[in-house]
Amino acid sequence: MPRKIIIDTDPGQDDAVAILLALASPEELDVIGIVAVAGNVGLHHNANNARKIVELAGRRNIPVYAGCARPMRRALVTAEHVHGDTGLNGPDLPEPTIPLQPQHGVDYLIETLMNAEAGSITLCTLGPLTNIAMALVKEPRIAERIAEIVMMGGAYFEVGNITPAAEFNIFVDPEAADVVLRCGAPITMLPLDVTHQIQSTPERLRAILELGNEAGKAVHAMLTFSESFDLQKYGWSGAPLHDPTVIAYLLKPELFEGRHCNVTIETASELTMGMSVADYWHVTGKVRNATFMRNGDADGFFALLLERLARLP
Repeated sequence: MPRKIIIDTDPGQDDAVAILLALASPEELDVIGIVAVAGNVGLHHNANNARKIVELAGRRNIPVYAGCARPMRRALVTAEHVHGDTGLNGPDLPEPTIPLQPQHGVDYLIETLMNAEAGSITLCTLGPLTNIAMALVKEPRIAERIAEIVMMGGAYFEVGNITPAAEFNIFVDPEAADVVLRCGAPITMLPLDVTHQIQSTPERLRAILELGNEAGKAVHAMLTFSESFDLQKYGWSGAPLHDPTVIAYLLKPELFEGRHCNVTIETASELTMGMSVADYWHVTGKVRNATFMRNGDADGFFALLLERLARLP
């Protein structure tokens, strides 16, 4: 029986790869809906991009919703300097023909979780946590109904990628991240500590292109575009591939290792705003609210990604 998931996302080239990986794995994952959130770029582009990716995968039946257009308390910070003006620069994908669902994404999350059997739906978050937090604020009862929240977000040992202290997804809406991490649902975090180990080197990108299918060509074009910023920033042989680690964790959790600990989000300091403070050594005695991953098997990850992308059109 495949695991039912909802993907909350701000696509984003690496988000797109994550969505494709999920849609290529129907035996394990049943993607029941995709909800867009403002993040990498504005909500309009993100909702448009989510529909483009669904069509690229040949899965036009997946409903796509638009959620929140801005963070809970702050002005939106975006990352066109990484992802391009559309958020998905690189491939020349056709404009989507499937409609955007009329229901607000937050209401869709609440309605779906309240109507489903408790513990039957996993939330996969690939962007800022605004939609999830707003759903929790509007209907707190959903917290006990969520099977697990698996998020790409945060960093501790690798600290920040948008500021010296903060990872982008958390920094964009730290108040939302704080709400989510206090909600009591099971949480697994795939932070920069893991994603910085999962690098799309030239050899790995070439292997994706050599799959020869449309999805492989599109992923190669996406990552070739988006990685130029990170290659210049880090000086590594490949750029980190962040969001697909969420889906890879659901498919093969043995690729990752970490520990259950307390994670608290900084929401007051301008210097460290959005920092995810992981009590990895259990020195505070605070409630352990998240499984914080620290290491990932890059070769195993890319072997899985190649095998699944090869299944797509």
